[in-house]
Amino acid sequence: MYKDESYNIIGACMAVHSQLGHGFLEAVYQEALDREFFKRKIPVESQQKLNIYYDCERLKKYYVADFVCYNSIVVEIKASSYFGKSQFEQTSNYLKAINHKLGLLVNFGTASLTSKRIINPS
Repeated sequence: MYKDESYNIIGACMAVHSQLGHGFLEAVYQEALDREFFKRKIPVESQQKLNIYYDCERLKKYYVADFVCYNSIVVEIKASSYFGKSQFEQTSNYLKAINHKLGLLVNFGTASLTSKRIINPS
């Protein structure tokens, strides 16, 4: 699912991590990655507000995605020393709530960039 698009997104993330390394706050990677997506002509919406539905009704609360690339892939970035189970579950829940099929969870906070594809089971 979205193999080429995922490859392009992870390539951009690797370029940012290669240049900046680990140890910055998430906001630094957010800005750098936004520039890298633009440079690579990857269609992206940054800090996009996405509506959440419960029982077919829109909630007042919404989810703000770090990035939505190609109008279909949610990209959540982290800058922590490890991925916890809660981060996977949170991204998975967001995908279900907003009815997107694929999410990429990317961590810039380790010596080597780590990423995980999360597929909406619905």
